[in-house]
Amino acid sequence: MSFRIVVPRVMTESELAAIHINGDRPRHGIAMLAHELDAEIHSPSLQNASGLDSLRARIAGPAALWVLAREVATVANSGDVIFCGTEAGGLQMAEVCGGSAKKMRLCMFVHNLDRPRGRLALALFGIRESVDLLLACSSSQTAFLKRSLNTDDTRVRFIWDHTDNAFFCPGPVSVGKRRPLVVSVGLEQRDYKTLAAATADMNVDVKISGFSEDAAVLSKTFPSTMPSNMSRRFYSWRDLVQLYRDADVVVVSVHENKYAAGVQSLMEGMACGRPIVATSTTGLKTYLDESSVLSVPPGDAAAMRNAIVRTLDDPVTANLRARRGLALSGERHGIERYVNEIAAHLRELQQHTGRLAP
Repeated sequence: MSFRIVVPRVMTESELAAIHINGDRPRHGIAMLAHELDAEIHSPSLQNASGLDSLRARIAGPAALWVLAREVATVANSGDVIFCGTEAGGLQMAEVCGGSAKKMRLCMFVHNLDRPRGRLALALFGIRESVDLLLACSSSQTAFLKRSLNTDDTRVRFIWDHTDNAFFCPGPVSVGKRRPLVVSVGLEQRDYKTLAAATADMNVDVKISGFSEDAAVLSKTFPSTMPSNMSRRFYSWRDLVQLYRDADVVVVSVHENKYAAGVQSLMEGMACGRPIVATSTTGLKTYLDESSVLSVPPGDAAAMRNAIVRTLDDPVTANLRARRGLALSGERHGIERYVNEIAAHLRELQQHTGRLAP
């Protein structure tokens, strides 16, 4: 019996090698999990998709993931445990495994299925029958899965998301910093229009690490004209850590959503010991501990401005929140904890001979 890990894209050599603490980049959870379980990692190949693959891809794509699912099902043996790190690949494996005579065990990590195509995929691809265990890092997603599949904690489990808090960690501020710095990181579901409205006339620098050439993404994310105190560029891993360390406040500004969009920058800021202001979305609420994060309603520029001003004007209280956030990062968001928890779930599946009770 073997462990197999399905990922939706080919991992780079540096990602596959990122299993030990390194000052150049954070460790990679999938690479560490594969090392822990001696698992084989499966990613999309260049084989041609069939007509059925293309048809299925209209609901859950791309077609290359359907090819991947068949490839994995072909080489896997009865008793193998297959972990899908996201529903991209996981939905395809569920459908293919459901039609296989082999008795493989399937665990899928869910990020965002509470949306029209996700709900359709749940109905069409036999998830309840073919997936033994569903994990999610958002309590709103676990609640949705339990309702949709009429199941409980036996089959659907919450797991805290993770960051490498040996890489993202407190450190000295850059020399020559001239005025307060507001930092925000990422592009997924980000709302920098609200951040711009909140800070445009403040005596602060606003630096954003978020790079894309997708015009549609950028038009939804950024104001049509960037304020003079706001800048955006790509930061290397080392520069990103220093950006966090230089921040007087880290702002996680996101649109309302039902999954944990923004959680990575939230955890990275906490791990670097910085004060956090975050949008209180449905997907993020579980992570917004009142003692460590100032939360604001989605799209509320006035509330965001007030939270930033409070943080800058009261550094003593802000540092108390930051220290609590740093402690929480160590308690629940460490990458070792994450890898060990998933490995324990997968080993539990390996030991069961029958399907877990619905």
